[in-house]
Amino acid sequence: MKVTVAQIQLMLKNGYPWVVRNLNYERGTMATTNDLKNGMVLKIDNQLWQVVEFQHVKPGKGPAFVRTKLKNVLTGKNVDKTFNAGIKVETATVDRRDMQYLYNDGQDYVFMDLDTYEQLPVSADVVGDAANFMLENQTAIVATHDGNVLFIELPASVVLEVTFTEPGLQGDRSNAGTKPATLETGYEIQVPLFIDQGTKIKVDTRTGEYINRA
Repeated sequence: MKVTVAQIQLMLKNGYPWVVRNLNYERGTMATTNDLKNGMVLKIDNQLWQVVEFQHVKPGKGPAFVRTKLKNVLTGKNVDKTFNAGIKVETATVDRRDMQYLYNDGQDYVFMDLDTYEQLPVSADVVGDAANFMLENQTAIVATHDGNVLFIELPASVVLEVTFTEPGLQGDRSNAGTKPATLETGYEIQVPLFIDQGTKIKVDTRTGEYINRA
């Protein structure tokens, strides 16, 4: 039986996890653990998991294996999982498209397909932490499966302006101390003491950490 991500989310919300366990996603393609890449989505035990990190390990004794960190695309839960090297894994067919973030309508984040100009509302739960680093008219990758949005993918780093921070120490260029700073998206991060209000900085979208001045 083919079901969509949206249908499964609704079943989980309404308290029917035992129904979800007995359903199957549409079968995807097969790959091996040697083909793993960050961002790839796997189907494991009827659930979709995105590869966040992976490492091929060849111990001095014993068979090689692949150590991974996986993120459940429905719940956001992260797990560590180890695979034997070369075994087959099922991958999900995920459509990744460049879209432009337009605005937040108070409930959803609205994106526009740059090819068709079709507008797509995405819930705050799906956008997740990406909202902390998105500005209107910014381009992001919107990943979908069976017509349902799985996640929003931003560049590894973005440039944002500091809209508020307390005055720091003049001439201090060390990283010995930090202070809170509010970005133009409203998100607060820690920055070095020498960063002033109005400064544009580069921020890591994966960790939410300051990288350097832009």
